[in-house]
Amino acid sequence: MTSYTPTSSSPSITVFPSQKVSKINRNIYSGFVEHMGRCIYTGLFDPTNPNKDLIDSNGFRTDVLEALKPLEIPIFRYPGGNFCATYHWQDGIGPLESRPTRPELAWETVETNHFGTDEFMKWCKAVNAEPFLCLNFGTGTLDEAMAWVDYCNGTRDTYYANLRRKNGHEEPYKVKYWALGNEMWGPWQIEQMTQEAYAERALQWSKALKLLDPSIQLILCGKEGASTWDYHTLKHNLQPAGLSDLGEERLPLVDLHSIHLYTASEDHYENVTAPLAAERHIEVCSSLIDLAFIENKIPPEQKRPGIAFDEWNVWDPKRAPGSKGGEENYTLSDALGVAVWLNVFVRKSKDVEMACIAQSVNVLSPLMTNQKGITKQTTWWPYELFCKYMKGHTIAVHVASAAYEGPTKPAWVRAVKETPFLDVSATLDDEGWVNVVVVNLHLESDMETSIGGVKEGSTVKVYTVTGSNAKVSNMGGKEEVKIEESDWDGKNGKFVFPKLSMTLLRWQN
Repeated sequence: MTSYTPTSSSPSITVFPSQKVSKINRNIYSGFVEHMGRCIYTGLFDPTNPNKDLIDSNGFRTDVLEALKPLEIPIFRYPGGNFCATYHWQDGIGPLESRPTRPELAWETVETNHFGTDEFMKWCKAVNAEPFLCLNFGTGTLDEAMAWVDYCNGTRDTYYANLRRKNGHEEPYKVKYWALGNEMWGPWQIEQMTQEAYAERALQWSKALKLLDPSIQLILCGKEGASTWDYHTLKHNLQPAGLSDLGEERLPLVDLHSIHLYTASEDHYENVTAPLAAERHIEVCSSLIDLAFIENKIPPEQKRPGIAFDEWNVWDPKRAPGSKGGEENYTLSDALGVAVWLNVFVRKSKDVEMACIAQSVNVLSPLMTNQKGITKQTTWWPYELFCKYMKGHTIAVHVASAAYEGPTKPAWVRAVKETPFLDVSATLDDEGWVNVVVVNLHLESDMETSIGGVKEGSTVKVYTVTGSNAKVSNMGGKEEVKIEESDWDGKNGKFVFPKLSMTLLRWQN
């Protein structure tokens, strides 16, 4: 829990390491790879690259693998996104020469299907991550979905399990996470659905898929979290477990509820406060889950579904259109926006069980490839620090700070959320390290801040991400924004957070 007090005097941050608020699920640092732009082809899979030193025997980019592996990203979502609404998974298995090339409608390209299910599973193994597959709720059928689950997870002498074996993969992939479509509420979707039609289809598919494989977790397609779509689909699909009408044990049909949001603005303060809209969406969505439990008389012993924020990022579709590959040139302001996004997930760790940055390579991504190597964008550095250090439990912290009082995007953020210049989250990891992230959003002012709760005699490790101005970028051939490491001895109990910075303070409790 982060509490905030407005103040016009010197700011202060007080950390309470003994006050654990909630366990952080590592899945909040998950990724997303979609057949969109250069994410897959020339991003993580680049077999035709003339620089063979960058390609392994599978055609995977070794520099991408080397960058991602140390972050221990737990899950990657695939194959979309909007792409999945016309994707037929059987096009992407078997010998390459027999795989059909199809028109791709979501991003107006052509899909070769040279990278498919088996390649994705092999790539996930290479980065030590779990796969998360999104089912085709547009042009797909329930039969096709069940076949994909059996292909991936089947252990019996069945057609699709045997087809996997025939394709050289004897052992099942044990794919745990399956999404019941993607953004089916959106007018850009192939087979856009009403909330009533989607909720009923999701219910019927869930029954069949859980009968086929009770071990899987199904993820319901929500909207932004605070909408009638979210409430209707939750109310219709959150059913009591227990016994069915036939006296057989019935599992919970839905395990997670997916919500999506992107934020961006050319105005710095609107850009860095916009992720607070996601915090409010999470709060409202959590209450809608509670309301569905109450109204459907679900017993308290049944596990309450968490939230899967499985698409999020800073993205301006006008400057980086999806149909043109969605390649953002991220600034320092965007990096601080991403840091606030990640602070939100830590603060809301009680409700958020998974979050997937969209996307992991080239498309809206902190990591960009070219034929010679990779560039780590400004947004890479906050993501790296959170993945490495912000784990364990969220702990209580109190912030006293002046606040930004100007316009927000969306405008309603101003009415429902506090917008202090110091945006903060804090954790205690399992090794006893206290970790505090402080984002100084101010364009002009460093913030000399009193820090309370540091163990006496501790040397505090400091990791700072900043740059010369809000618009600076790493895509011009020079690394203008990166992590700077130092130590702080706690002198005077005050630390200066530079303007336009994210700082991680870390000490042994």
